Amino acid sequence: MIAFRIDTKSGVPPYMQIVQQVGHALRVGLLDVGDQLPTVKEVVASVAINPNTVLKAYRELERAGFVEGRPGVGTFVTRRPPGPPAGAHIALARSLARWVDKARAAGLDDESIEGLVRSTLYSDRDAGEGAA
Repeated sequence: MIAFRIDTKSGVPPYMQIVQQVGHALRVGLLDVGDQLPTVKEVVASVAINPNTVLKAYRELERAGFVEGRPGVGTFVTRRPPGPPAGAHIALARSLARWVDKARAAGLDDESIEGLVRSTLYSDRDAGEGAA
């Protein structure tokens, strides 16, 4: 089962953090169709937020078509977001973790690693746009 984390300093509303975490869990295969999300009461107890915040997140996920609330039973995943299968994310995450280990072994700190990843992402995007 997914365990939510709320970062009060992120600037992202708590309900949206829950929505984003469910989306991420669906993309990487931590959640799959048919899985049950934690109850509102469980989320409130684990991250100490208002029940209405959790309900708002679950309504947003339901509106997007990813979950379905079943009165008296719970909230269940109905579909995954479009994109590659979860296994692809897992394999790429493992490969990326090995790369991060190599970067740290080479003396890069987290800020340098993040900067390198960002510059690589954006240079690829910019190169693709310039070629069009």
